[in-house]
Amino acid sequence: MKVLTIPVTPFMQNCRVIACDITGKAAIVDPGGDADKILSVIESNKLTIEFILLTHGHLDHVGASTELAEAFDVEIIGPHLEDKFWLDGLPMQAQMFGFAPQPVFYPNRWLEEGDVVELGELRLTVKHCPGHTPGHVVFHEPKSASVLVGDVLFKGSVGRTDFPKGDAAQLKHAIETKLFTLDENTRVMSGHGEDTSIGYEKRHNPFMSGRFG
Repeated sequence: MKVLTIPVTPFMQNCRVIACDITGKAAIVDPGGDADKILSVIESNKLTIEFILLTHGHLDHVGASTELAEAFDVEIIGPHLEDKFWLDGLPMQAQMFGFAPQPVFYPNRWLEEGDVVELGELRLTVKHCPGHTPGHVVFHEPKSASVLVGDVLFKGSVGRTDFPKGDAAQLKHAIETKLFTLDENTRVMSGHGEDTSIGYEKRHNPFMSGRFG
């Protein structure tokens, strides 16, 4: 699996463009903004975009979704239906954080635990990991030993739970049961900051060991 990382918005959110090495088919994961920047990377790499994937409904992860969906004439897939209220509140989110006006939109397809999204020869398994938001999902691709986790898990940290409908206990449970059960060598691609691994976080993440949180 080829992965291109494009930091976008003042929040430096890691938009990822993932592609199947065999077929060249690609998807955009969490296009939070800066559509022109994302388009430029896709065009320079001559990728064929099949769809857009969203981990959750926060503006810095979804802000360029409709613009890019129209540009490539593709569907938006995810997150889980429990994040609909965040998408309902996109205009308010934009106003609060000083972003350009953002209209409400909904995905063409909501995702649930156990769903599989196929991208060429890649099979992305959906895991529902609530806590940061109630409808947050992650995408596990076993062949490449990779997981796209949005804002669930970071290197040495975890997602905030002080937003509406956030739940720290729920987040910790999701990490323990959905992520820490993956192979320790699995590459963790977070929504902000550098990549890490499941093994590193199991051993060193203070929020999961009980040292913080």
